[in-house]
Order: sequence, then C-alpha cells, then structure tokens
Amino acid sequence: MSKHGRILVAMSGGVDSSVAAVMLHEQGYEVIGLTMKTWDYASAGGSSKETGCCSLDSINDARALAVGYGFPHYILDIRNEFGDFVIDNFVDEYLAGRTPNPCVLCNTHIKWEALLKRADKLDCEFIATGHYANIRLQDNGRYVISKGKDENKDQSYVLWGVSQQNLARTKFPLGSFSKPEIRQMALDMGQIELAGKSESYEICFVPDNDYRAFLRHKVEDLDQRIGPGNFVLTDGTVVGKHQGYPFYTIGQRRGLGIALGHPMFVTHIDPVGNTVTLGTEDELQKKQAWVKNLNLVKYESIKEPLNAITKIRYKDAGAESSIVQMGDHMKVDFTHMVSGIAPGQSAVFYEGNDLLGGGFLM
Repeated sequence: MSKHGRILVAMSGGVDSSVAAVMLHEQGYEVIGLTMKTWDYASAGGSSKETGCCSLDSINDARALAVGYGFPHYILDIRNEFGDFVIDNFVDEYLAGRTPNPCVLCNTHIKWEALLKRADKLDCEFIATGHYANIRLQDNGRYVISKGKDENKDQSYVLWGVSQQNLARTKFPLGSFSKPEIRQMALDMGQIELAGKSESYEICFVPDNDYRAFLRHKVEDLDQRIGPGNFVLTDGTVVGKHQGYPFYTIGQRRGLGIALGHPMFVTHIDPVGNTVTLGTEDELQKKQAWVKNLNLVKYESIKEPLNAITKIRYKDAGAESSIVQMGDHMKVDFTHMVSGIAPGQSAVFYEGNDLLGGGFLM
C-alpha cells in the first residue's frame, strides 16, 4: 500500500511531466502514468517530421521512464474529442475574425475531463500534471491556483478555466521549482537526454507554427470562400488589398504586405465585410475591455470593483485594472492604456500571485 494513495500523472514525454511523475513516485504515491494522444501530424497538414508531445518518440519516452521506475503507463487516444472540440473551435474562431486560445480550451474541456474519467476507472484519488503553478485550499472552501515559483515558466494563465470540482483532485508538483532546477533533477536521475529536451512554444497541432496553412488544410475552399479584401484606415479609407481576414490578428504588424511609410497595426477585423482595419500604435490601445465565459477561481463572485492585475496574453506582464462582474461578463477598466486587446484571447485576473479567474475577451 502506498503512503499517499494512487495518482494518475499526465506524461507528455517531456522533462516537466517526467520529473513530476518521478517526484511523486519518490514521495510515496502509487503513480500511474498516462499519455494522451490528442492529434496526429498528418491530419494537421504538417509538412515536416512529427515532433512534440504527441509524437511516437514522446510516447515511447514516457513509457520507457515509467517502466524504468516500475510504475504502469497507459496511452489514451482522445483525438476525436480533441479534434471535434479544440481544433474545430480554433478554425471557427478565426473564421469569426477572432484569435483563439486552444490551450485553455484543451485544459478546461478535454485534458482534465479525460484524466479524471480515466482516474476514476483506475481508482486514483488525484491527478497531476507538469504545469508550473501552485494550488491550495483556502478558508472559504475554494481551491486557488497561484503562480509558479519560476515567473518565466508560470503557466497559471492557461489554467483559469479548470473548475473547482476538478481542482479539488489536482496536484502541481513543479509549482515550487524553477525550470533549471527541474532540468537538474532530470540530470540527477541520470536522464541526460530528457534534461536536454528543447521547449515547444507552438500550438501542438500547428507544430510548424503556420496557422494560415493549417486553416487552408482544414477548410479546403477557404481562399475561394473568402478571397481578398480591403485594408482600410479607421476612417474607412481603402489603402490596399489583403489575402482574407482569417489570416490576420489584432496587433499584427509584420507580414501585412503593405507599406504606408510608418508602422501600422491591425486594429479591427470585420468578417462580414472581409475588411481589416489598420491603425497606428496609439489606435491599437484601449482602456477598457469586456470578458465573457467567466470562470472564477479565488472568489465565488466579484460583485464590487476589485483591483487586479489583468493579463491579456500568455507572455503579457499584466496591467493594473479594476474589475467588476456584470452578470455573465466581467468589466475591466485599466489604469493605463493597454495595447492589442484581441477578441477570443484569454483575459486572466490576478490578486498578487493568486489567480482570481478568467474568461475570453469580447
């Protein structure tokens, strides 16, 4: 009988989840490893060798580590669920003129649900992942996510959608460690190749980072359906032609294929008229945002204005703001102008290091 009970660990084959599994094993948990196959490269239209968390090499690496430490390992094929929900949403959002946030959707609706479903079948009380974040139970009975020790690797931003029910059974073993410390642990384990594995910052199902080619692969007649449209200025003046609105994102400056003598940015996308509005950096800035599809973490509701740091993208440093819940939406008033508020991306609210919650920018 294990000291702490049975725990199901999501293992991608990378250094983070592998060290997390070994760490829990050595702490006395009865670890079961699980690698989820979420997509395959061929169906995503990839043009080079399969890489990343769902490759055969990564699956084999996860299994080899589990076998080496003497705990079971399973592979779970969730390509249908992942594709139907995450990939379809990714395409639909671009076709609606928004910028999707697939990692949040995957965590919220696919990975946690799949892990807990399998955990129940395997009689596991807890699940664990290799995310750099922390979790605790506070006096009000709510589970709170807080930032990981390593500010450069903190992944709390992509976890805002995980429900209280699911957080109650979740552990993040890496939250109090930095990435260099985790790599050193892998070296200390004798896992030299694992310790040297490179990071992947791309969307897992767009491994060559070319989302435009991915959209064309998924929507065969995309160019014919939408076609070229007008670049316009804020006052409606036509200044050039673009390839089609789904191929642009709010805040984009490079790759516009147009020169107006000074830097211009995408400030608005109109899918109905197939127009892309360009503006100066000043025109990209706003002082207010509205957020939908809320999931609150630290508090059950925020009915009175609350000072918070709001992040509007993963690598955003965050901006001082006042937030207040207005029915199903959150109204965000920034202290200073912020640049590049992109509908479809996540807005995530923090009180100190604690995650208050988040939602999708409107």
